Amino acid sequence: MNLILMGLPGAGKGTQAERIVAKYGLPHISTGDMFRAAIKEGTELGKEAKSYMDAGGLVPDEVTIGIVRDRLGKADCQNGFLLDGFPRTTAQAEALDKLLADMDRQIDAVLYIDVDRDSLLERLTGRRICSQCGATYHVTLNPSKVPGVCDKCGGELYQRDDDSKETVKTRLEVNENQQQPLLDFYKAKNCLRTIDGDQEIDDVFASVEAILGGLSS
Repeated sequence: MNLILMGLPGAGKGTQAERIVAKYGLPHISTGDMFRAAIKEGTELGKEAKSYMDAGGLVPDEVTIGIVRDRLGKADCQNGFLLDGFPRTTAQAEALDKLLADMDRQIDAVLYIDVDRDSLLERLTGRRICSQCGATYHVTLNPSKVPGVCDKCGGELYQRDDDSKETVKTRLEVNENQQQPLLDFYKAKNCLRTIDGDQEIDDVFASVEAILGGLSS
């Protein structure tokens, strides 16, 4: 199965990716991991990507697509893959379709974990971090025993600037605007599968399993 995993920040993609990898044995491929591996291996594309990243610029699509092509050509991807964080634009999605067609493959499903905006705000703004040991908590999902105090070392808990309500709202809006054309693109190709991410984690994965079971049957 050749899959793409999508969802806004806080939707729980990481948790579901771990479960998909564990159950179906697919390699979990994120953009960051691909870039790091290409740079570490010292490939020509890796060196090129590094030059853009070191300069603080965006890696051009042709370089990114080349790195994706190299990664999907590796042995562990022969029976499928789980792409996460790529594609980010419809131009990248079209390029991905083309390179997969050259490999006589195609995307089987795009799994979109859909979570209510207010729930995402609560998830993302509720994080608290210990100023002493760095332990993380959540005011509702994983609270400390004494509010504002770390269970482990007694340090003071604080909210990071990028977890503030206004910053999170902006981040969600940017991601939503960027994501919508992609969702439309895959919906038109009839491979978008929307999953209710407001359920319990086990129930979200049960929904994933139902979709993937239908693909492999």
